[in-house]
Amino acid sequence: MKKIYYYAVPFLKEEVTLAIESGVDGIITDSASLSQAAALSRIPVLDKTAFHTFSLASKSDEEDAAKVLSEGKTVALKKGWEIIPVENLLAQGGGTLALFADNRDEANLAAGILERGADIIIVTVADELKTILEEIKFSSQRISLSEAVIREIAPIGLGHRVCVDTLSNLKSGSGMLVGNGSDFTFLVHAETEHNEYVASRPFRINAGAVHSYAVMPRDKTAYLEEIKAGREILIVDSRGCASVVVAGRVKVEKRPMLYITAEAEGKQGGIFLQNAETIRLVKADGTSVSVVSIKAGDSVLCRLDSAGRHFGIRINEDIKES
Repeated sequence: MKKIYYYAVPFLKEEVTLAIESGVDGIITDSASLSQAAALSRIPVLDKTAFHTFSLASKSDEEDAAKVLSEGKTVALKKGWEIIPVENLLAQGGGTLALFADNRDEANLAAGILERGADIIIVTVADELKTILEEIKFSSQRISLSEAVIREIAPIGLGHRVCVDTLSNLKSGSGMLVGNGSDFTFLVHAETEHNEYVASRPFRINAGAVHSYAVMPRDKTAYLEEIKAGREILIVDSRGCASVVVAGRVKVEKRPMLYITAEAEGKQGGIFLQNAETIRLVKADGTSVSVVSIKAGDSVLCRLDSAGRHFGIRINEDIKES
C-alpha cells in the first residue's frame, strides 16, 4: 500500500492538523518544527533531509538517483519529474521511490506509473489531501477476478472459523479473498445483508476456517488465524477494486462448517465456510449468494494466482496446494 506524506515546509499548524485528520501516513517538515508536528499526533514526523532528494535535470541526475536506489535507500524526486525517468527508476527497484506532487492530478499520475507508481507520494497541498487519499491510498489497487463454477458443497462437521470485524462499514458486493490455497481464493462477502433472523453487520466478514489463506495488502497472504486487531486487511469488491481497512476485533469460534469446491479456467479450489445463512459468496453481478442456498453449477467470483508463499510472501517454487 502506498504511503502519503504531507510536506509541511513551512510549518503551519492548521494545515498539518488538516493533513493528520485526512489520514496521511506521515509529516515531513524542517528540523525547527519537528517537535511541534510530533506533538499533534503519533504518526511519523520526518525531517525534510531524511530522504535523498534529486532534481532530474539531466540523465546523470537519473543515474545518481538510480545508484542510491540500488543501495536500498529512499530517493525523493523533486517537483518537475517526468514519466520516462521515473519508469526507469521503478524498473530498477532496490530502494524506496518518493515523488513530490503539487496537486491531485500529479498525485494520481505518481501513483499509476508502470501500473505500480511511487512507493511514497509527498503532497504539498493540504486542501486536496482528503481527495488524494480516497482516490489513491484507499481505492487505487485493482485485483483481477474470474468466475468460478461451483462443483460441490458438503457439510464436514465442526471447525474453528474466523470472524474479522473491521473499523469500517463495508458495502454490498465487497469482502475478503479467502481460500484453501493461495492460488485460488473466493470473494467472501461482508455481512451487509439483512435477513429475518439476524441484523446486518456491515463491518464484519465471516471469513472461513482458521487455516485458510487470506489475500492481504502489498501482495501478501496470511492465515486467518494470524489476523489480529490493528492489522490492515484487504477488501475487494465485485469489480476488483481493492481498499484497505483495519481489523478491530477477530473472533475464533467452533461452528458447523461446509467445504465448497469450484473450478475456474482449468484450476480447482476450495474453501471451508461456516454453515449459516449469513455467510455469502459474491456473484459476477455484485449480488451475494448464501452458502446454504448455493448449488453445483452456480458461478461465483474468485481470484486465480500462482501458488507459492513463504510466511505470506510470494516465492517462485513448484508447489501444489489442495
